[in-house]
Amino acid sequence: MELFDKPLTIYGKALNSRLFIGSALYPSPQVMLDSIVASNASVVTVSLRRQGTVEAGADFWQLIKQTGLNILPNTAGCYSVQEAVTLAQMCREVFQTNWIKLELLGDEYNLQPDPIALLEATRILIADGFEVLPYCTDDLVICQKLVELGCEVLMPWGAPIGTGKGLLNPYNLKVIRERLPNTTLLVDAGLGLPSHACQAMEIGYDAVLLNSAIAQAGDPVLMAKGFAAAVEAGRAGYLAQAMPEKELAKPSTPTMGMPFWHQN
Repeated sequence: MELFDKPLTIYGKALNSRLFIGSALYPSPQVMLDSIVASNASVVTVSLRRQGTVEAGADFWQLIKQTGLNILPNTAGCYSVQEAVTLAQMCREVFQTNWIKLELLGDEYNLQPDPIALLEATRILIADGFEVLPYCTDDLVICQKLVELGCEVLMPWGAPIGTGKGLLNPYNLKVIRERLPNTTLLVDAGLGLPSHACQAMEIGYDAVLLNSAIAQAGDPVLMAKGFAAAVEAGRAGYLAQAMPEKELAKPSTPTMGMPFWHQN
């Protein structure tokens, strides 16, 4: 990105990339590492509860440390406030960070976040010194209440996790962007194509978080490169400020074939 852009900051920490990448569902550990490198991400998310045996967890942790990236632990798979809070505290001990991506689900079918429980868990974790990055729906009121609790970063979904449908409700996401201009916003979940990430960045989101779209692509490494380029393109499009839309056609060469005294 050009020098005119300011770096993305997450709770005061400056980052070089606006793409966050997940660490699950890859066909192999090596593909995961290669994809993470290709994505040019600065942050990788990890789930403490999905690593299986102690040995498998230790091996996975060593691989993640090799990336040298910032670690964002998450509470994936939690369905209650107590479960999420306990897992967040365990993550802080293991990964030595106050960052926590707070996932607290309310529906097993579409994996939709539970907005009420999310607010309660956020309140508890912030009081305990966590820097919370809540995964939420694209509901403006919930986003406002999360900010009121002290969240500096929000992660509204583009679509349900793992669907690859892209931004189902761009209007809602635009409204959140406009109403919370000082909050760092990431689109998290539901993206499937680089164009989805580009669209999120074009409407002013500060970053995107991806996992399935890269990990489950036919060629995860190539897809990671595609998303990296899309995030850069979308950010440039946002900063450059798009031309206003018009209802009527206007030729780009309106004066061709006309004498200059008729051009206006």
